[in-house]
Amino acid sequence: MRNFLILFILLFGSKIFSQQMGENSSVPVYNFPKIKSSISMPVKIPLAEIGNIINNSVPTLIFQDDSYTDNDNDQFKVKVWKTRPIRLVGGTKQNLLIEVPLKIWAEKGIGTLGLYNYQSTTFETVMYFNTQLSFNNNWTMVTKTSPMGFKWVTKPVLDYGRIKVPITSLVESSLKKQQADFCKTIDDMMLDQLNFQQYAIMAWNQFSEPFQVSEEYNTWLKITPISINITPLVFYGNRIDANIGIDTYSETFTGRKPGSSPLIKTVANFNSVQQLPQSFLLQTTVNIPFSEATAIAEKMFLGKEFDFREGKSKVKITSINVYGEDDRIIIEAQTEGAIEGTSFITGIPVYDELKRKIVLSDTKFKLKTKNILYKTATLLFQRKIVKMIEDEYGIPTAELEDSSRKSIEETFNKEYYKGLKMKGKVFKLTPSKIILNPFGITAVIDTQAQLELLVKGM
Repeated sequence: MRNFLILFILLFGSKIFSQQMGENSSVPVYNFPKIKSSISMPVKIPLAEIGNIINNSVPTLIFQDDSYTDNDNDQFKVKVWKTRPIRLVGGTKQNLLIEVPLKIWAEKGIGTLGLYNYQSTTFETVMYFNTQLSFNNNWTMVTKTSPMGFKWVTKPVLDYGRIKVPITSLVESSLKKQQADFCKTIDDMMLDQLNFQQYAIMAWNQFSEPFQVSEEYNTWLKITPISINITPLVFYGNRIDANIGIDTYSETFTGRKPGSSPLIKTVANFNSVQQLPQSFLLQTTVNIPFSEATAIAEKMFLGKEFDFREGKSKVKITSINVYGEDDRIIIEAQTEGAIEGTSFITGIPVYDELKRKIVLSDTKFKLKTKNILYKTATLLFQRKIVKMIEDEYGIPTAELEDSSRKSIEETFNKEYYKGLKMKGKVFKLTPSKIILNPFGITAVIDTQAQLELLVKGM
């Protein structure tokens, strides 16, 4: 089942990773940070689904005894049918109450020395069972079904005209035996159908192969599950609930395809936890190359003319370049006019939630010029150009945020496999930590969301 839980990471990853550099670009390959993420997801399984499994596995004719001479020559035949679907109700102690409505045909011979008079009757009863369920951390379900008796809808009576022969005691002994045998049938069916280990192995191996999420930039996404946490099963009147938490590493690679993870034949045991949050925070990365950051700066400032010293001096920006050094972004601007030289405005990149941009903080200024006379105007010029950069320059993330939110929610609200439907909502999607690398700006994207898995019609 776990493959359905992690699937959305891959699906929306292609949207936000599409801006990264690849081996076809002019810059070397760079592998971005490994991000640890955690997903929590409530899983709701209607008891009607488990009921369908049992009803589809139990034939209409449940039991048949066609011999008069078995069971110490009891001169008794019986057939047992299921009259309507078996019904399940959630108990209060991790248990299911099961109701099995039955129609029974019985024929009894009365006589001696091989001479018998046979008479048949049809009657109805309802059997009751109690099934305790527990989920082992090796992905197997353990069930223990015990009988809880039965009640008569109509009692069995053989009608020989003047003689009415009740056979309740004879039928009850047979029903008790069949009810005890049926407990094992219920357990076997549930163990066969509710063994989730095979799904966990399929999911784990599904992500052994990295996925190419951007052909244009030759970008690869590799998701590595680390561990799984599951809360105890909670039983309601009409469903079973559980919370699943998945810890993963999400890695982005550019250039050559990274190596595959080895396939597994057994999946790691999950951790049993008492509680998981209803919403989760998922982290991944997006990279903005310095070439794009430079293009944004050129669009804003290249050829722009501004004045200072109360309009007495004018300066025009003739060239602009953006790059990084250590933890600071450097904007290098060539100017002409009142100030001819190269200005270096540096700052630490941070995310401005109000502007929805990556902007500079803790800005510093340095002017490189050959004309010493310009230095008298440097202070006024510095105030002007630094304020302009602080107010106007920023790498917009609004389109990225909106498109990613839309993509994620579209991914959340789909039925990828028959009977397994995801339903979810993104509450918040924002860049948080900003990391500089030799070729660009890597933003860690925090996605706060809620997701649930609905099982219906499997």
